[in-house]
Amino acid sequence: MAHIKTEEIVIKKTLKSSEYVLIVYNDDFNTFEHVIETLIDLCGHTAEQAEQCTFLIHYKGKCDVKRGTAKQLRPLSEALGERGLTAAIEK
Repeated sequence: MAHIKTEEIVIKKTLKSSEYVLIVYNDDFNTFEHVIETLIDLCGHTAEQAEQCTFLIHYKGKCDVKRGTAKQLRPLSEALGERGLTAAIEK
């Protein structure tokens, strides 16, 4: 039987100098359903993307849900806060 050698290629995604990330943090108040619906409504995520982000938020404590300029992310961060989620823009 032939052995096939595979290589794992890891691509490190670096931020551009003008790019920021919008982080959503875990809390003990919001339900999975609420977080998923909010990510779909505000960030334009698909249901699958929103669910994956929600699991990362829950198990890792945070997840970057959107990338862009600070000007683009600020209204999203504020809207997430208005819906009860804890969010921050980071470099």
